[in-house]
Amino acid sequence: MSTDRTLKVFGIKQCDTCRKAMKWLEVEGRRFQWQDIREQPLSQAELAVWVKEIGPESLVNRRSTTWRQLGETKRVQAMDPEGAVELLKSHPTLIKRPVFRAGDHWLVGFNEAVRDSL
Repeated sequence: MSTDRTLKVFGIKQCDTCRKAMKWLEVEGRRFQWQDIREQPLSQAELAVWVKEIGPESLVNRRSTTWRQLGETKRVQAMDPEGAVELLKSHPTLIKRPVFRAGDHWLVGFNEAVRDSL
């Protein structure tokens, strides 16, 4: 298990949910590192780790506009671990946001369960 407990938050600054999460963290006095995945895109290797550790079922935002614009073939690809890496690299807005990493623990989204875990 990693000893690095720095809270890292990944998202897109225009995302309302990401903004709510960062504001909540600030109000709670939590220190964190922010990475806008549009301004600092994730590498293929980083995305492969995310897909392996989080899983495409949790990582792919099937409620997004981008998802609705995908054809059936691309949707199937997004749910396949190998295909998901390529698709998420080319469409970062398909990533459910925000993504939190504290040590070896990953959380995706921002709901009551995620807040309780943080």
